[in-house]
Amino acid sequence: MDLKSLLLKKRSPIVKQWCDVVRHSYPDQSQNFLKKKDRFGNPIGYTIAEGIESMYDELLQETGCDKIPLVFENMMKVRAVQDFSPSRAVAFAFGLKKVIRKELGSDLLKEGISEDWAAFESKIDGLALLCFDIYTQCRQKIFDIRVHEVKNQSHRLLKMAGLAYDLPENYEHPDYKGDLKEGQVNKGE
Repeated sequence: MDLKSLLLKKRSPIVKQWCDVVRHSYPDQSQNFLKKKDRFGNPIGYTIAEGIESMYDELLQETGCDKIPLVFENMMKVRAVQDFSPSRAVAFAFGLKKVIRKELGSDLLKEGISEDWAAFESKIDGLALLCFDIYTQCRQKIFDIRVHEVKNQSHRLLKMAGLAYDLPENYEHPDYKGDLKEGQVNKGE
């Protein structure tokens, strides 16, 4: 039996244990709640379960993992918003190796399977790196939104205090001869 057949045969317990690895990265009081897979009652638990199942199936495909970014993007968005550290946010990807070793045990050491296992481990490592990329992109977007909001709030406060004003759209144009303070065009008079 080859590695893919073993992984397909043990799909259910591996996926369940991998979901548990993800849930254990959350505080104790949240873990029981995250077990529920209700899309509306528990969107985070649903996102985790769906993401893990889809990811496992995608990893087993012989072709490239084209859907990996789409599958894990939602999970990584959630983890980015929840202020996970980068290492903690992506650690669950490496947890899949431990789960598979536990489930398949000595079968991984058999002739022919050990080479496939090394290749599959590399695929998991690539997944973790991809998760890290997605996580950092999401964190950067969050920081950009925060900076933009602070700038907007500051500008509104300065404007309310009479210390700032809006510039006309064409004030940078070389032919503009307007009064920037009033936003009025000076006709050269």
